Amino acid sequence: MENWKLHNHIRIQRAIKEVTQEELAAQVGVTRKTINTIENGVYVPSTILAIRLARYFAIKVEDLFELVEHE
Repeated sequence: MENWKLHNHIRIQRAIKEVTQEELAAQVGVTRKTINTIENGVYVPSTILAIRLARYFAIKVEDLFELVEHE
């Protein structure tokens, strides 16, 4: 069976935009812990949250999240 993992580039985008996890969380309506768990690959965001995050960074969802196959 194939094993897939959703990687993200939130940490990189936050660095570019110079915002903290807390600031980002406030902008998209979640907690800092939610942003932290998404960044660390512990939590997969809902489609709505993924779109809100991408819109905040003014990039496509596909540029913020990447589906990677693992063995």
